[in-house]
Formats: sequence, structure tokens, C-alpha cells
Amino acid sequence: MMHQMRAEFGADGEAGGVRLWHMVRGAQSVAMCGRELDPGAPVRDAVDWGRTPELCCHTCGAYFLRETPYLSAEHQ
Repeated sequence: MMHQMRAEFGADGEAGGVRLWHMVRGAQSVAMCGRELDPGAPVRDAVDWGRTPELCCHTCGAYFLRETPYLSAEHQ
């Protein structure tokens, strides 16, 4: 299954920047933790998880790790 990261904005919306990154399945706008996200929010590749200056959703991370095999070539 393909995953991607999708941004959640804070109270100021897009102008305030990314508050948190979530993981979604495919191109969905519902995060793995259940939060509804803006379908037009920025996305990143799943391999960027944990490599952003902004925080990543802990719950999404747990679900993502359960669905994704560890590929050592992606974690150098």
C-alpha cells in the first residue's frame, strides 16, 4: 500500500504554516489517526517521515509502522 504525508495547518490556516504532518493511505484526505485534513494541503513522500522540522503525528506513525515493511536502503 502506498502512503504519503499530508500537512495539517494550525489555527491561522496555510498562512501560519504546517503545524503537524500526518500519514495517509494513498491520496486520501483522512489521516491514519482519523483526522480530516485539507485535500489541498501539501504532501510529502513517506520516506520523509521524521525528517521534517515540524512534528509528525505519533498515532499516524504507529499505524504507518505496522503497515510498512522496514527497508534498510531507505534508512541510511
